[in-house]
Amino acid sequence: MFRMNKTTSLDPVNWDEFREQAHGMLDDIIDYLEQVRERPVWRPIPDAIREHFREALPLGPAAISSVHETFMHDVLPYAVGNIHPGFMGWVHGGGTPVGMLAEMLAAGMNANLGGRDHMPIEVEKQISIWMRELFGFPETSSGLFVTGTSMANFIALLVARYAFLGSNVRKNGVHEHRLAAYTSESAHGSVVRAFDFAGIGTDTLRQIPVNENFEMDVEALASAVKKDRESGLRPFFVSATAGTVDTGAIDDLAAIADCARREDLWFHVDGAFGALAMLAPEIAPRLSGIDRADSIAFDFHKWGQVPYDAGFILVRDGELHRKTFASAASYLRRENRALAAGSPWPCDFGLDLSRGFRALKTWYTIKVFGAEKLGQVISETCKLALYLKSRIMEQPQLELLAPVSLNIVCFRYRCAESDRVNAEIVVKLQESGVAAPSTTLIKGMLAIRAAIVNHRTGKSNIDALIDAVLAYGESMTYEHA
Repeated sequence: MFRMNKTTSLDPVNWDEFREQAHGMLDDIIDYLEQVRERPVWRPIPDAIREHFREALPLGPAAISSVHETFMHDVLPYAVGNIHPGFMGWVHGGGTPVGMLAEMLAAGMNANLGGRDHMPIEVEKQISIWMRELFGFPETSSGLFVTGTSMANFIALLVARYAFLGSNVRKNGVHEHRLAAYTSESAHGSVVRAFDFAGIGTDTLRQIPVNENFEMDVEALASAVKKDRESGLRPFFVSATAGTVDTGAIDDLAAIADCARREDLWFHVDGAFGALAMLAPEIAPRLSGIDRADSIAFDFHKWGQVPYDAGFILVRDGELHRKTFASAASYLRRENRALAAGSPWPCDFGLDLSRGFRALKTWYTIKVFGAEKLGQVISETCKLALYLKSRIMEQPQLELLAPVSLNIVCFRYRCAESDRVNAEIVVKLQESGVAAPSTTLIKGMLAIRAAIVNHRTGKSNIDALIDAVLAYGESMTYEHA
């Protein structure tokens, strides 16, 4: 039994006892992963268990075995379920046992990747080099791990703001400038929020209509830029999307890149999950033009299957990126030798001084599986989406609501009161534990949205989803007949 140290040290008194406890905990979580298919996707949290987590701050110690028992009984069974092959709600990656072990190693090192001269930062730099290679960016580009694409989009906007307004913007803000920026109606909400947080204002951002494939209308974009210039505004930024959150659509990146160059706009790509389709040779051509971006935001924790969280921002002009964020502070003094060497530091490229070792689980994932295998996983999820589409087209009771561009399928059960019935079908699916899709609105109609991201998902999970939708839809419409 693991005993606590009676001194102020938090290390165990007996490392052998601790090792035995740790091995048992590792076995428990490996068993959990191995048996994932035998459990429901998701389970509602009982009120009694939720109430356990309203206790007061504990003042004294507790045995780690007791705390772990609580975790196993009260926490682990009630997770969101995204490691399960039947999870198709939102765009959540499935993670891997390899990534889990790497996360454990990173926690053991407890490295702060804000700065200084140590190997964890070299591992992060290695990922940046790989991403430059993947996206065709120059050696002078920069990369940085962040929490996710929401933060990456924000950082890209700040770099673009600096690029167009110069260093004075860091002191004087943007109130003297009449800026205009552009994205599509299908863009992720984090793009809009970035304009709020950056102090530029959401009214600055024009949300361009989409075409029948839910891609940004490039002619409408050009028209909006022209109109803003004629009105005395200064267009400066356009954010295209590689894999929209609702339908998985990919904007015409090459055409938007042409427009950006012609109009002197910063060309950003929000590729939260879709950018990593560059790993899949048969899909990568659809991202033509992404190599011309000024910045790309994406997540390794989605299609890259890295455990949460592992977002990334890649900026073509690394020096511009550094100037946007670098600050002189006495406690961040740099040297040419010893621990304070290695400048510039990661904290010179973003908002965080305290940064975890996210790069390690990403490095392990890429090294262990290789880019080709990860690309095959991405291709397979897209093939499964087409299989789901074919199952929908076979059923007269079902209706496809949007083109299947990548790995997201939007459909509904045909009936009267369709929005109400389909919303209830999704709730029943989630509560049943059979499958966990989400909902969205497509042209004003509520859709069942299945995002196939998990490397564990197979045709049997697609079939289970369709069978359950048909069964719930039939029973609900029969009840109200």
